[in-house]
Formats: sequence, structure tokens, C-alpha cells
Amino acid sequence: MTRSTWRTRIGFILAAVGSAVGIGNIWRFPWLTAENGGAAFLTLYLVLVVGVGVPGLIGEFVIGRRSNRNPVGAFDELAGRWYRPLGAIALIACLVILSFYSVVGGWILRYTFASTTGAYFAAPQQYFAAIDYGLGAVGFHVLFLAATVAIVYLGVERGIELSTTVMVPGIVVLFGGLAVWVSTLPGAGGGYDFYLSLDVSYLRENFFSVLPAAAGQALFTLSVGAGTMLTYSSYLGEDRSLAADGTLIAVLNTAIGVLAGLVIFPLLFSLGVSPGQGGPGALFVSLAGAFAELPYSRLVGVVFFGVVLLAALSSAISILEVLVAYLVDEHDLSRGWATLGTGGIFLVTGTIAALSPSAFGLLADTLSNVVLTAGLIGFLLFDGWVLGRLAREEFGRGAGPIAQIFEAPWYYAIAVVLPVFLAFTLVTSVAGIVGIDTSTGSAMALALIGITAVVLTFRRHGIPVERSA
Repeated sequence: MTRSTWRTRIGFILAAVGSAVGIGNIWRFPWLTAENGGAAFLTLYLVLVVGVGVPGLIGEFVIGRRSNRNPVGAFDELAGRWYRPLGAIALIACLVILSFYSVVGGWILRYTFASTTGAYFAAPQQYFAAIDYGLGAVGFHVLFLAATVAIVYLGVERGIELSTTVMVPGIVVLFGGLAVWVSTLPGAGGGYDFYLSLDVSYLRENFFSVLPAAAGQALFTLSVGAGTMLTYSSYLGEDRSLAADGTLIAVLNTAIGVLAGLVIFPLLFSLGVSPGQGGPGALFVSLAGAFAELPYSRLVGVVFFGVVLLAALSSAISILEVLVAYLVDEHDLSRGWATLGTGGIFLVTGTIAALSPSAFGLLADTLSNVVLTAGLIGFLLFDGWVLGRLAREEFGRGAGPIAQIFEAPWYYAIAVVLPVFLAFTLVTSVAGIVGIDTSTGSAMALALIGITAVVLTFRRHGIPVERSA
């Protein structure tokens, strides 16, 4: 069967950006920034996007384009069935993410409808507190999930590419206009200070608590570790530069996230809302207050939340498609039954998240960080230790002379440096889940153990370990 491909390079890039931009950058980024010290989080996040996110994104591209398969089938195709569990981690990541993603999608859907009446204008904080969890949240979660399932059921080969070509530029234009407007508000300067002025002492004292959140957001915002980018890259042609496309996607994604912060934090301070009080509702509280002050406020609210809804929907479709593709390719289920079955699972898991703030927080913050980090570790180790020369060869396909300069540094980074670092952040995250107070000394000891294990393994087996594809 002939496999679909992206029609244009810009279509692929905007689809990849759109897979995370709706919730990853516009909703989750400001929330986690507010809870982790503002500029301290932003600083670590930017470093990790460049040093971890981009190499990891390219590593996932390598596996996807080399195999032309879904996450589980890709490892089977390239190295045999014993490596299929690496793809299973990506499936678990999709399960975790979409379970809370559809709840947030329901919030966005509700705000889109509420914008027509201006229901949230008078008291934005109180409005969100009244609708964030409970039976109403379940109802809108179901509506959002139903729309996602319906589109995937009918097929989305061209839907994502066409919609994101319009959607992503629209989000940039809207946020750019809002960023200019909020700069004129009284009290906005406090938001800029919180967001852009680095408190070195705070970062030093809270480094090991901020690091896992920043690493998880760097992976979340680039959609790496969950198999989404692996699946997208399986439709790429061999004449495309993975390094160039991956870098451009990372730049666009990060720019939109930073731009969202330049809107939301000045708005929070101008409204007299402490950033730490925003929580998961920071986006809704701040923008709701902003729209109330704008001319044609209801129309602006409908347009804005409508565009974000499209972004969230395209992201949800891409996540659900990973699971559906696995069931169709590996278990010979019809597309219809695979879509309805996975939709039924998310109906239950999303309902739990919509009813329980603690369950939502566990999925949206801690568990998503853990599974994305674990997934990327598996992808990178597979690239570096199993594919070996073939990974470097795939990196070089379609790459120009400048990109080829980075081939060797990229390879040794994904084979050694990044897995050790990600293992360190993974251990830190797991320690937090189980309630262990991980001190600096014990954390560093765990990192040294990981480095020692890598060194000993390499001394025994050598790099690269090449396998035929």
C-alpha cells in the first residue's frame, strides 16, 4: 500500500508546530512558568529546548523516516520484535496526555461558547473556578473528545495539514496583537519582571525542583517522546533535511510559547492576580480579563478561543492517530473499531481527570513529564546504540553542508550525553511522585551511577552498534 506523504514542506512544519502549540505552548507553558519561579523556569526551558529538545526531535525523526511505520512497528521494522516495548512507552505517553488534554479542550470549547455572551467578563477568576472540574467539565470533555474521534474516524490525511496552515499563523497574529496591547496596561511591568528578570538565588535554591518541570515542558512543547513526531516523520521524503526542519519547528514552537508568556503574565499582574494563583487556569483567567477591556470583546473572545480550539483539536487528533495507527497496523483492526475503542478509553480516563483536580494535576504535570522523558530516552538509546551508523546516515539524507557539520556531535550527544541527563531528570521526577526528598547529593550520586553504567557498557560493546534495517 502506498504510504501518504506531506504535500509541502511548510505543511509538515506547521502541522508539527500545531501538534503542540494549542495546549503545549499557550496553556501549559504559562502555567508551569508561574509555578516554577517565572524567569528561572524560562531560562532552564530555553536551554533544554536547544540542548535536549532539538537533538531529541531529530532523533525521533530519524526513526520515523527510516522505518515509515507507527511507533511500535518502527522498532520492529528496524531491529526486531524485542525492541517493540520502546514503542509501547510512546503509546502510554499518548494515553496519559490525551486523558487530560481533552479536559482542557473542553475548557476551551466552553470559553468559545461563553464568549458569545461575555459570561466570564465580569469575574474571570470566579467563572473559571466554577467550571474547571465537575459534571459540566465532563460534558465539555465529552464534546471535545467526540469531535476528535469523529475526525479520526473519517480520516485526517489532509485535514491536519490544511487546517494548521491557516491556524498557526492566525495564533501568531492574535498573540502578537495582544502582546502589543498589554504592554500599555498599568501594572504590566511587574509581569515582565517576573517573566524575564532572572533571580539567580531562586534558581540555585530550587534547581532540582524546577529542572524536571522545565525538561518535561521542553519535550511536551516539541511533542517528542510520545511518538507523534515519529509518526509524522514517517510520511517524509528522503530529500528533506531533518536537522533543518527540526530546528525550524523548535524555533517556531518556542517563539509562540514565549509570546504567550509576554501576553499572560503582564495581564495577570495588571489584573492584580498573583502568577502562582493562576494554576491550570492562568490562560483563561488572564485572557478573560483582557477581552472584557477590548472593543468588540465578545467577537475577539470567540475568534481567539475558536483558533485555540482548532489548535487543541489538531493536537488531540495527532495523539489519537498514533494509537489508532498502532491498532490498525499491528492488530489488523478496522479504522472504525480502532477509533471507537480508543475513544471509549479516553471517555473514562478523561472523565476521571475532569472530576478530580488531583488526578488532573498528576496526569498533566508529573506523569506526562515522566512518560515523555522515558520515551525520549528509549528513542535516543535506540538511535545511538542500535541503529548506529544507520542513524547518522539517515541524519545526513537531504542535509546540506552546514547541517552535515553537526552530524557527529548530534550522534554522540544522543548516544551518551542526553540519555544520562534525561535519566537524571527521570529519577528526580519519580522521586517526587513517591514523596522522596531527593537531596542534591543523592541526585548527583544517581547521575554518576548512570554515567558509570554508560561508560562501562560502551567499553564492553563500543560505539556504534550497527544493525541492519
